[in-house]
Amino acid sequence: MLSKLMLRPRWLGAIAATAATDAGLAFMAFAGAPHAYLALNSAALAIGLALLAIVVRSRGDAEHGSGALVIVAASALLATAQFGVRIDGAARWVRFGVVTLQPALILLPLMILAYARRRDRLGSIGMALAALALALQPDRAMAGALLAGTAAVALPAREPAPRIVLAVAALGFAVTLLRADTLPPTPFVEQVLASALALSAPAGAGMVAAAALLLLPALARDHTAPVFVAVWLAILVAATLGNHPTPLLGYGGSGILGYLLCLAALPGTARRAGRAAEATAASRDETGPDRFVMPLAAR
Repeated sequence: MLSKLMLRPRWLGAIAATAATDAGLAFMAFAGAPHAYLALNSAALAIGLALLAIVVRSRGDAEHGSGALVIVAASALLATAQFGVRIDGAARWVRFGVVTLQPALILLPLMILAYARRRDRLGSIGMALAALALALQPDRAMAGALLAGTAAVALPAREPAPRIVLAVAALGFAVTLLRADTLPPTPFVEQVLASALALSAPAGAGMVAAAALLLLPALARDHTAPVFVAVWLAILVAATLGNHPTPLLGYGGSGILGYLLCLAALPGTARRAGRAAEATAASRDETGPDRFVMPLAAR
């Protein structure tokens, strides 16, 4: 059973999300966070698991139609930059009643992984639009995640489109570095790992271990693993170095939903190097050089 589980990155991700969210709930409860924070994160975990099951059951695989998905998601990020909730010059959030969500944290990991599995023209355009949207918001953490993810996609690629996307992502990230980011940290949202370490050494060690669990799907060693690790490691590093939401471990449903939804873009069963190469060759024959399967917070 364990060997079969290690070949199922979606299952590994669901286990990691549940364990990390539970660790975050335990920390927040111990540190005296409002009960509403615990309720929202618990609800986000339940909703995210349900959405993952629905998406996987209805679509079967995020590979088909991924270009259109990336375009739609990028359009949502652009709309957020223009019409979203603005705080200290940054427009990264949308509000639904009393709940505020960060669309980039929900949508971007899914976009990058969907693009990694099928790099078509629509997907390339959508990724470039996402870089523009993150530069406009501006969102340094998610722009860094986009840069890291597109680098993991583009470096082994042979066609030019992913490299062009990488250049655009690098430009967008550079713009976010030049623009001021003056938002102060929000308790239980940002700097969660530092807060846990300040509380006690065991609490800090437990939260660091829980953060590491988020990379668990990479143990499947599927062709998507490098991209998945690049995206979520970049998000975690940004949350450690700056005032950006700590996904799953801190308060906020966006990170929980984003992590669970992006699992839908992972294959149901890991395809190791040999099978990935066969899938790549077959996809090239069917769709041409621009389309092939890559060997793969709320406040």
